Amino acid sequence: MRALFIVNPQATTTTPRSRDVLVGAIAREMELDVAQTEYRDHARELARQAAEAGYELVISLGGDGTVNEIVNGLLATPDTLERPSFAALPGGSANVFIRALGHPTDPVEATGAMLEAARAGERRTVGLGRLRSDEDDRYFTFCAGFGWDADVVHEVDRLRRGGRRASPGLYITVALKLFLRGDANVPSLRIAAPGHDPVHDLYFALVTNTTPWTYAGSVPVQPTPRSRFGLGLDLFALTQLNTVRTAQLLRQMLSHKGVPPYGPGYVSWHDQSAISITSRAPRAFQIDGEYLGHRKQVNLESVPKALRIVG
Repeated sequence: MRALFIVNPQATTTTPRSRDVLVGAIAREMELDVAQTEYRDHARELARQAAEAGYELVISLGGDGTVNEIVNGLLATPDTLERPSFAALPGGSANVFIRALGHPTDPVEATGAMLEAARAGERRTVGLGRLRSDEDDRYFTFCAGFGWDADVVHEVDRLRRGGRRASPGLYITVALKLFLRGDANVPSLRIAAPGHDPVHDLYFALVTNTTPWTYAGSVPVQPTPRSRFGLGLDLFALTQLNTVRTAQLLRQMLSHKGVPPYGPGYVSWHDQSAISITSRAPRAFQIDGEYLGHRKQVNLESVPKALRIVG
């Protein structure tokens, strides 16, 4: 098997020495080329070229941003070419997609599991979400957020450019700061989906392709606990925003059951083929933990069996 290993050298949980160990282990079992990313969207370009270059497998080492870039590159493979399979190894601070797949979070263990699956020919397909708007046409693997969580991602990105290290603690600190400052207190959103009456005056909307939405350290955060790769999209949106109710919902999100399908202060839709979100004024928007800018409208759709995964 011929494989391309795309490595983000800024991956937060690996070192050059540990990356060399992984490369050596993989190269003993398959024909391997290694490429390091040098700029934003470089991984996307490399993955888009992989089929044309004859690779059967693309492997990533990085966080969810690297995974998102590679997935979008693979999905750009022309219909005339065979799309390579994908294997993601953990190198970020959260690794939500990898954990949602049930894969190990230690890079060495994940590499061993990936090689075992490759030897056994184990493959599975997973569904993805797709974003369509005037500015975008892009796939996401686990979530898209409009409002508060995207504000958090935006602020964390700013702090990282200033030298701060991304961590669950940093995300939690920023989320609390923005909430207490009142940045999330804007009920400007409207959601619509086939078979549902539109809902107005929402403070925050999250669309998921799987559960969890994210992790607080090792604890899964589950506003949409029924969301799965093999189903359509799930939605969670806040209709109220006050300290007491928000604290109650956060406690439920951190429980093993997650937030119930129905309750006061929120809307929850399950297994949707498409969801549209609009805002009266531009609001921050993110997919897979990457801030994309401020938007007034996004259209999200489920794409079943979009990606072939090793393992």
